[in-house]
This record gives sequence, structure tokens and C-alpha cells, in this order.
Amino acid sequence: MFSDSARYRWAVFSRVVAAFVGGYVLSSMVLLLLSLILPLPQAEAIATSTMLGFILYALIIIWAFSSKRLRTVWLGLLIGSLACAPLILWLMPEGGA
Repeated sequence: MFSDSARYRWAVFSRVVAAFVGGYVLSSMVLLLLSLILPLPQAEAIATSTMLGFILYALIIIWAFSSKRLRTVWLGLLIGSLACAPLILWLMPEGGA
């Protein structure tokens, strides 16, 4: 159906979306989770998790482009995000939405 060139372009586009959008979602969820579980005052926990979030985001981008299989990248981002979501909801203080 698609030529090899078109298939390659869609794979690159999908990898870019996975790296930047999926990486942002996952790093944001991990950042939020870390800010809830770090045993620090709230302001320090948020600052620390934000700094770690930048490092995690960069690592996710590197991983997305260095992985051999695109499916592995998407599944890793999806599973990581879905694993964080219930923990965040469970740890979030009442009325904290």
C-alpha cells in the first residue's frame, strides 16, 4: 500500500511524536508522582522532582530514538504512564485535582 519511503517517513514521524509528546506525558506523570512521594517539604519536593523530570525527559527522548523497535517505545511510554496514573490518584490529597 505505502512505498518504502512513505513507510519510513511515517515511522520517523511516529518516533518524533513518541519522543516529544509521549516523553512529555510520561516525564510529567513521574514528576508529579515524585513530588507526592518525596519526604521533603512541598516546595522542595516540587523543585527536586522538576529537576529530575528534565533529566528523565532527555533520557526518554534518547531512548525513543535509539530503540530498534518503535512498538517497544510506544508500549514503554503507555505502560509507564498507566502505571503512574493510579498511584498519583491514590496519593493525591483530597480536593487536589
